[in-house]
Amino acid sequence: MIKRTPLEYQPGSKHIYSDVDYMLLGFIVESVTGQPLDRYVEESIYRPLGLTHTVFNPLLKGFKPQQIAATELNGNTRDGVIHFPNIRTSTLWGQVHDEKAFYSMGGVSGHAGLFSNTGDIAVLMQTMLNGGGYGDVQLFSAETVKMFTTSSKEDATFGLGWRVNGNATMTPTFGTLASPQTYGHTGWTGTVTVIDPVNHMAIVMLSNKPHSPVADPQKNPNMFESGQLPIATYGWVVDQVYAALKQK
Repeated sequence: MIKRTPLEYQPGSKHIYSDVDYMLLGFIVESVTGQPLDRYVEESIYRPLGLTHTVFNPLLKGFKPQQIAATELNGNTRDGVIHFPNIRTSTLWGQVHDEKAFYSMGGVSGHAGLFSNTGDIAVLMQTMLNGGGYGDVQLFSAETVKMFTTSSKEDATFGLGWRVNGNATMTPTFGTLASPQTYGHTGWTGTVTVIDPVNHMAIVMLSNKPHSPVADPQKNPNMFESGQLPIATYGWVVDQVYAALKQK
């Protein structure tokens, strides 16, 4: 199907945010390693780092719903305006919110489905700040970190997998006080990581933004009431952290 689809632009000349590339990347990892994606990352990355709460499909791996933040109140229906066969209609709690990952990929995908907590993510962010290692574990080199977090020539806000604080369009994510070398990523359910190698600091926020009514389902089914709060603008929160640290 991919080969039959006409190109919209020459490869390498433009950036467009997409889930498809990471879905394909997950399949590539499985093909190269001969392991399911979830088993590979848990055994080769998360376990060596001592992470205990970073898994796909947590309800199938001993976690209880009470340990996990719930997301959308009415399944994937956006408060009743979206319908398709077998759509989830009850509160999503312990299952990946993303429709593609849940309905098509069994909750395990390169683009969605991973659950974690702030402690585990702090270790992952520190691994990046350390140049690819944590404690006695070296997962990758400092050169790899640089390659993945350097701004693209085509778009200064994109690295490889990461968004980079390359210009003012990233202020809603990184705020106004983070260094230009800061990188990170947001998540649709209300999450963000901010890693600033210049200031040697990292910030992670995990919210459950879709766990509120849709503000106007007919006008915009993807805008939840909580998404209209100041905290939903991650950069505002990030600036509060930087400002508080500068006051000390």
